[in-house]
Amino acid sequence: MNARVLIACAAMALLAALFAFKASEKMPDFEVYWRAGARAIAAEPLYREEDEHYKLKYLPAFAILAMPAALLPLTAAKAVWFAFSVALIPAIIGMSLALLPEQRKPAWVLAAITVVAMAKFYGHELVLGQVNILLGVLVLSAIHLDMRGRPALAGLLIALAVVIKPYAVIFVPWFAARRAVGALAAALAGIVAALVLPSVVYGVSGTAALHRDWWRTVTESTAPNLLNADNISLAAMYAKWFGPGAAAGWLAVATSGLLLCAAGLMFVMRRRVSSPEGLEAAFLLTLIPLLSPQGWDYVFLLSTPAVMYLVNYERDLPAPIRLVTWIALGVIAFSLYDVMGRRAYAAFMALSIISVCYLILAGALVLLRARRLA
Repeated sequence: MNARVLIACAAMALLAALFAFKASEKMPDFEVYWRAGARAIAAEPLYREEDEHYKLKYLPAFAILAMPAALLPLTAAKAVWFAFSVALIPAIIGMSLALLPEQRKPAWVLAAITVVAMAKFYGHELVLGQVNILLGVLVLSAIHLDMRGRPALAGLLIALAVVIKPYAVIFVPWFAARRAVGALAAALAGIVAALVLPSVVYGVSGTAALHRDWWRTVTESTAPNLLNADNISLAAMYAKWFGPGAAAGWLAVATSGLLLCAAGLMFVMRRRVSSPEGLEAAFLLTLIPLLSPQGWDYVFLLSTPAVMYLVNYERDLPAPIRLVTWIALGVIAFSLYDVMGRRAYAAFMALSIISVCYLILAGALVLLRARRLA
């Protein structure tokens, strides 16, 4: 057997062991998807009160896409999804690396530091059986296709990403601002098709009812989750600091507005650089868990390209900003429950320190554009 076959066999054995000992009895979020697919096959209601914390919170079209998974026994479906998700990790790393206009450091250094910074998010994603890695790969694939002159396919991938998680809709106005007519038209057409898709199973009136149920589920579950330890959104950060209420809400809105204004400022300065799309996409992906009221910590794996950019260009940042950026990355990477212990980790999450770290990274990304580095 040659070396590649041996490596492949070893990797498969490692995946099997990881799945058997760590994930097979867990992956609760994947169970939500699998159950939604089974309900769609039977044309049953998707959003049910008896599901309690594990309610489906995705668009009805998501359940249609989950139907093939529901055709498998749950354990087999989990194994397939686990292996697929693991395979997406090198994909998101490779795509992030390819976004860089130039490499200031060796590829292995950039990949290694990024993986260390993101490892806890990747691990949490796998144990939950989540779909954020898929979301990131779809968005990055769309960005690469758009940069290569294939706007229609790029727009359709963004539409698919919106079905996977509605967060991806943030890229629709980005297409509009760039006057990327082909990508914008394809994205909008794809989103409309996704909204209509469940009617094949549920009919027109049933699909309309499903969308009403989806909206009610999302809006009613937001407030109770703000004080959840793993919620790292801006809304949760201010609710933890000042308590739930109008003040926290307005502060979250104001900070969100500032971040979107920063995205607009980066866009205005895009003429100063030769390949502006990568940094803009990295910034928008980083904003997603901060802007979403139900942004969980593991969703920060979407910041993989942002971390890659910062590591690549860190020597070009002013010394104080460089130091603070590295401290933020270190806190993000090593704020682990098993390392810190129960009390320290609980206090860390209650103070939303990781959200503050990401606000620092967001500022450093804007500075990269201001300094015409990317």
